[in-house]
Amino acid sequence: MDEMNRNSQTTSNVQKQANLIWNVADILRGLYKPHEYGKVILPMTVIKRLHDTLLPTRDAILKAAGQYKDMNEAIRNRFLEKASGYSFYNTSLYTFETLLADPTNIETNFRAYLNGFSDNMQDILANFKFDIEISNMAENDALYHVIQEFNKKESYLGPDRVTSTDMGYIFEELVRKFSESYNEEAGAHFTSRDIIYLMTDLLLVEDRDTLTGQDVVKTVYDQTMGTSQMLSAMIERIHDFNESAEVRTFGQELNPETYAIAKADTMIRGGNPDNMTLGSTLSNDKFEGYTFDYCISNPPFGIDWKKDKTKVEAEHKKGENGRFGVGLPKINDGQLLFQLNGISKLKETGRMAIVHNGSALFSGNAGSGESLIRQYVIESDWLEAIVQLPTDLFYNTGISTYVWIITKNKSLERQGKVQLIDASKLFEKRRKNIGNKRVDISEECRNSIVQAYGEFDNKEYYIDDKVVSSKVFDNEDFGFTKVTVESPQRDKEGNIILIKGKPIADTNLRNTEDIPLKEDVQAYFDREVVPFNPNAWMDRKKDKIGYEVAFTRLFYKYTAPEQSEVIAERIKKIEKLIVANFEALSGKDVSNVD
Repeated sequence: MDEMNRNSQTTSNVQKQANLIWNVADILRGLYKPHEYGKVILPMTVIKRLHDTLLPTRDAILKAAGQYKDMNEAIRNRFLEKASGYSFYNTSLYTFETLLADPTNIETNFRAYLNGFSDNMQDILANFKFDIEISNMAENDALYHVIQEFNKKESYLGPDRVTSTDMGYIFEELVRKFSESYNEEAGAHFTSRDIIYLMTDLLLVEDRDTLTGQDVVKTVYDQTMGTSQMLSAMIERIHDFNESAEVRTFGQELNPETYAIAKADTMIRGGNPDNMTLGSTLSNDKFEGYTFDYCISNPPFGIDWKKDKTKVEAEHKKGENGRFGVGLPKINDGQLLFQLNGISKLKETGRMAIVHNGSALFSGNAGSGESLIRQYVIESDWLEAIVQLPTDLFYNTGISTYVWIITKNKSLERQGKVQLIDASKLFEKRRKNIGNKRVDISEECRNSIVQAYGEFDNKEYYIDDKVVSSKVFDNEDFGFTKVTVESPQRDKEGNIILIKGKPIADTNLRNTEDIPLKEDVQAYFDREVVPFNPNAWMDRKKDKIGYEVAFTRLFYKYTAPEQSEVIAERIKKIEKLIVANFEALSGKDVSNVD
């Protein structure tokens, strides 16, 4: 299926599910507050997805359950999984249809149905903490009606009609609606598919040769996986290159509900559910010692890491033996910690795409944790490119965002270089806004960005009046030496105070200069400082190296101001028009006014 038809089908399925959301919300109104609807709708959507997935093999599962009931648990599980065609199963005699046939016992029977799922699925249900909601709905005569809504024909969620991509959008829509009510952090749970496709294409375009052929196996890791849609998109895109490639996905997620969704989706896709893990990536790394071909993630923006502080600082003290030995960012923004974690998980040929906001580019002074992390990445020659995205692209934030492409194995032409791509003007406006998302990166826009990245040149690319700009820099262009400049103390008469023939620094006059690494420090000082402060000197013992990516400045285009004569002439015409308007009000003839 091509992308246009795939998107059309997805839109249709998401719209159907959105309608179901509001039908169920009508049932829950009064029993739950609007921001609590997700406690019911999210787990019920997962349960219905599992129910519909297993319907075609239900008879085979029940037959196997009876046939192998006396075998030990491990062997019985293998037979039941083989019968279901998945790594999970349900041995209950109930379906949604038969549950509705016995309204009186709906709660007891529904619990029996859920208990029929295999143990690995019980973990998913437990993370939703759904048991209390079942009791609440049953006691208030809502459980039957909720199941009835989910059993409607248009509510079918089997993978033969609703693909993993479709389910990703459905879960995104669900989570978005419920997280909005909580005012949750920007980008906390999901990234829209147009951004994901851009990230996957940037990751894979340089790896075409390694993705083709026989016996291709690739591993993909998302350290903040949300509902795992970046992972499923990577599978989809790699299979576009090579349908026979095996793609093994791994992910970690902090939120129990979105983790449960990710694990369920992985099981339906035929992946290994044990590769989906729950917990804080920063303080409880579930993949210690693992490395992967690809890392792709959208960590939360501007979120503090206070809860992880003790373990993060302990790992920082391990130096190169820990993930965070390079440096620690300010406690109120952990974005760059995720970047360090991702780098630690890359194979020597690995590639990473990670989304950051602007603070990752320039926050922190020379010598700070943020600057040290940038220095580490750039001086190691791992930073391949940064792409500035349009604003208003994410559901929960309208701020500027950037995709960093990091690799431990740059191609020969990219070594010692960093490519910056300004794609902030390349987008299509949405007909209807979704939260803060007002624009999309269309397929045409995405292809233009990927072309700019692939051609690795100082060049502009146009789609009608929209433009994407590419510039290539040396690694050293982003570094500078922060030099301390001292000025002498003077007494009241203005004379320089000397001790043992040397001037004493006046700390009130102390200043610093950020001198580009490519410049000779003394030559810069003689040119830029001495003419304005002849008695100044540099204290080179206090030198600090800093790195920042001044994206806006590097893409700034000077526009000459209008000439004063042109402005004056325009002002005269405006003044004449104002006078004429006043005279017209008084009844004077103004027909001769230009």
